[in-house]
Amino acid sequence: MIEALYSLYLKHPQISIDTRSISKHCIFFALKGDNFNANEFAHTALGNGAAYAIVDEEKFVLDERCILVDNVLETLQELARHHRRRIKCPVLAITGSNGKTTSKELLYRVLQQKYTTTATKGNYNNHIGVPLSVLSIPAHTEFAIIEMGANHIGEIDFLCNIAMPEYGVITNVGKAHLEGFGSLEGVLEAKTELYRYIDKRNGVLFIKDNQNNLLEKRTEGTKFFTYGSLEKSTYKIKFIEAQPKVVVSYENKLINSQLIGDYNYDNIALSIAIGLHFKVDKEHIKNALELYVPTNNRSQIVNTASNTILLDAYNANPMSVEKAILTMSNLEHENKMIILGDMFELGHESKKEHIKIINLCLSHGFSNVILVGELFSAVNKTSYKSYRTTKELFATLNVVQIKDAFILIKGSRGMKLEQLVNNL
Repeated sequence: MIEALYSLYLKHPQISIDTRSISKHCIFFALKGDNFNANEFAHTALGNGAAYAIVDEEKFVLDERCILVDNVLETLQELARHHRRRIKCPVLAITGSNGKTTSKELLYRVLQQKYTTTATKGNYNNHIGVPLSVLSIPAHTEFAIIEMGANHIGEIDFLCNIAMPEYGVITNVGKAHLEGFGSLEGVLEAKTELYRYIDKRNGVLFIKDNQNNLLEKRTEGTKFFTYGSLEKSTYKIKFIEAQPKVVVSYENKLINSQLIGDYNYDNIALSIAIGLHFKVDKEHIKNALELYVPTNNRSQIVNTASNTILLDAYNANPMSVEKAILTMSNLEHENKMIILGDMFELGHESKKEHIKIINLCLSHGFSNVILVGELFSAVNKTSYKSYRTTKELFATLNVVQIKDAFILIKGSRGMKLEQLVNNL
């Protein structure tokens, strides 16, 4: 079945899982979720221009363009695995608690300077996104970057067995998705599934020089290179400043990035190191990094009529929020303000971690802090204002005028804090 389906894929290499974005002559995979069954939309997909629809319920087989399989998701994953075995380009996998998408975007721009490069689009990094990313790799690709996310033990290993990377990097390990991992040790065990897979492939790891927990987890005999600011690093990249944009140097070249926050040094250093490893011209690395401007609510600078906003509202966990607060503390600005939204998926650690973040703001002397969400509101015993919903704060900002401030907006995706920007 997979061989026959792969033959169709080679003729129609566009894959779609959403009838709202059907490309002409694509193959539509009718996936199921908790609240939807795309089998019901197979006819719509065909009507919108799909060449074939893959379904797993016989009653939705309308004509020869509908292909019946046992399980649509498993078929998608197996098709991606089949494709990966046939493409020749090296694959580098990126995972980590924070920074993986930014690192992927930077690295894509660096490697693109020398190689025909394909990378995960957006954050297509789960059990559906990784197969789609693999299937988007054309035969002529010279280098592929696949982002991998996980919230349970075993997921990274599963994704590795689809993408089959020869190179791997873990950006960092922090308290993210603790509901699924149980503990920080669980996160470390899950993320380093990538290391164990790379070891089986006799591949190569790239490890930040000061991340001892990751250095200790590498398998004996695995080939690895380090990057960072320490003298012992294979690829030494010096941090210069972040006031507010990050400036670094390597081999006497100064890079003035468009990224704010010294935590972005790690992402920049990673992309420089891997670019150097794969012989990308040093001047081309510099140009690629200096031209990259963040979007999609990730470390994004937004200048409104009244204020400057550091919009980092795509996601939040204790490590990323702590780093953002420390960045604000180091920032040279007279009028600083912080708006923080709830951090989700922290399980039994949730109350403790939200209190720690409030205390961190206090310890760094921040007086102008607004907390948003049920979790922050439940533990806030300070003079900081708190609102149970983003909507409540939105209404307040309609009548309160804030001017000439540098404002950090940081929270989990579900808080939708980016809605506040137009009112600031």
